[in-house]
Amino acid sequence: MFRGEDGGPESAGVAVVIAAKDEAQRVGSTVVAARALPGVDLVVVVDDGSADRTADVALDAGARVFRHGRNRGKGAAMETGAEGVRLIEAYGSGAHGNGATRHPRHLLFLDADLEATAAEAAPLIDPVTGGKADMTIALFPATRTRLGGHGFVVRLARGGVRKATGWEPEQPLNGQRCVTRAAFEAARPLATGFGVETGLTIDVLRAGFRVLEVEVPLEHRATGTDLRAQLHRAHQFADVARALAVREFRPTARRRWDQARERAWTARRQLAGKVGHMSWRNRSK
Repeated sequence: MFRGEDGGPESAGVAVVIAAKDEAQRVGSTVVAARALPGVDLVVVVDDGSADRTADVALDAGARVFRHGRNRGKGAAMETGAEGVRLIEAYGSGAHGNGATRHPRHLLFLDADLEATAAEAAPLIDPVTGGKADMTIALFPATRTRLGGHGFVVRLARGGVRKATGWEPEQPLNGQRCVTRAAFEAARPLATGFGVETGLTIDVLRAGFRVLEVEVPLEHRATGTDLRAQLHRAHQFADVARALAVREFRPTARRRWDQARERAWTARRQLAGKVGHMSWRNRSK
């Protein structure tokens, strides 16, 4: 289900998609900042099973809101948001009196806790709308200074993307991304949970699209170092490992299928040749 006002001019624009769970304190200011971004004419918030007023706050801030009855994870929330944008385009503001249909919006994924810094996300949009990239990934300056990219989950994701595609991202887990609809659709179905960013990068690159990392002055709250934070990182590690394993299996399985099919066709041709030779010999007798 979704609630809110129809939004967006007739020309193609950018839709912001925000996955949120229990972010009532922050999502409102994030939505307000996102709506002010150049080219943005629609903000969609997916309430992923929140127990607080996340959906109401987002709606009051001007977002279209979709809700999950239970927590389904970030990947599912992103897919719901993208599908929500498609539905709004098709039934809300996509059909016009003159019979024209607008072009699908690009998708800008932002975290719900960016608050006012979400207004600084414009550098992610420009390369995509300008045709220089099919997907941009944010580089947070503060994260580069604080962590230097040496977290164990970051290393897993970075190495996995490099092994799968030959390209090594600096911040492979960053969820702030702008992507064309074509590139997004090529990557569906998305990886589940916290493996969604790693899987999305691999799938987009393998489909032949261009990916660019862009430094932007965004910042969200730090994960921390307490027990809850460590459990979060363990969950994140498991999801990333699962996304990498699935994507490593797919090409191997496809190669094996192609090899088996080729062997079957070869055997069929050889058998047909033998049968034809035997038939010719019988006729000659």
